[in-house]
Amino acid sequence: MVTDITLLGATGYTGGLTADYLGATLPSGASWAVAGRSRAKLEAVADRIEAAGGVRPEIVTADVTDDASLAAVAEGTRVLVTTVGPYLKHGEPAVKAAAQAGIAYLDLTGEPQFVDDMWLKHHATASESGARLVHAAGFDSIPYDLGVLYTVQQLPDDVPITVNAYLRAGISPSGGTFHSAIGQFSSFRESAKLAKKRRSAEQRPVDRKVRGAGSIGRAPHDTGWAVPLPTIDPQIVLRSARALPTYGPEFTYGHFAHVRTTRMLAAGAVGVGALAVTSQIPPLRKLLLSRMDPGDGPDAEKREKAWFKLDILADAGDDTLHTRVTGKDPGYGGTAKYLGEAAMSLAFDDLPQVSGQTTTAVAMGQALIDRLNPEAMKFQTCEEHHTDPH
Repeated sequence: MVTDITLLGATGYTGGLTADYLGATLPSGASWAVAGRSRAKLEAVADRIEAAGGVRPEIVTADVTDDASLAAVAEGTRVLVTTVGPYLKHGEPAVKAAAQAGIAYLDLTGEPQFVDDMWLKHHATASESGARLVHAAGFDSIPYDLGVLYTVQQLPDDVPITVNAYLRAGISPSGGTFHSAIGQFSSFRESAKLAKKRRSAEQRPVDRKVRGAGSIGRAPHDTGWAVPLPTIDPQIVLRSARALPTYGPEFTYGHFAHVRTTRMLAAGAVGVGALAVTSQIPPLRKLLLSRMDPGDGPDAEKREKAWFKLDILADAGDDTLHTRVTGKDPGYGGTAKYLGEAAMSLAFDDLPQVSGQTTTAVAMGQALIDRLNPEAMKFQTCEEHHTDPH
């Protein structure tokens, strides 16, 4: 039997939240499975979902260190979703299996090095097999990727478009996110090498210009500071822009954290700098990683208080536009909804025929916006900047 969706990593923190969401929201008649090493732990997940009134998943045993078991999982499903990170350490076998099987693949990675490495190794195979490899289908990078798509779809596509996005958020990190971040800090050089190798091999549009921009400065309406965010998110947005003509003949994107005060700006810079330095020293890196296990995460009370607000300001010729994307518990409960809805979109929606490594905007686009808006994530067009309650 081939299932519609298989979730790898359902016994982990974010994977467990995603399993609960899928079990509660799958359409009637849909089939799904949870996969992992421990049948006993997976049975416990299935029991929990069934007890809550959800659709009980099938159980599939698989191990990310065993290519044959991952190949069997990929051949037995239409959409493979994995929350097993850090992806640099554990992620490739699932990507490889999906690419070879010609199915849809989703993950939550925020690791640019992993995404570039997977493009170099598996994009060509996926393009030939018809597989759709969609990375960063959580808080990294759905709000930004779909938020910018939502914005440019309201603008003329025959003039240059400049978009700047400003993020404010209150989130507590999970162990998996923390381990992934330390891994990225510790491998800057290798990441840069892979990015350069990808740029030299990747075909880019010759009749359109797409570029990133932005430097530290004042936030709009003098409401604090705008600090460029060196995350995977702008890379994802720019890849969508290169693939879709609706982003105009010339597209420029700036991606910023919106920091209210100079004190917050200084504290953030010191904190990031300290992590960047200590992650380069193996004993200190080991000490940092021991502070949180990959399966750890904020409790329900902390998640309930988490929030994000993304203001997207666009200029297209004589037109200007301000859109806003907002949500609660973006890192975990929200991400479970984003990932779950993306999986169901790939499984059940009428989508563009794309293949290879792609993005949520290209692979799902408006169909996923419609699924998320407004319950999981609210997209709105603003007349003016409103007072921020946070």
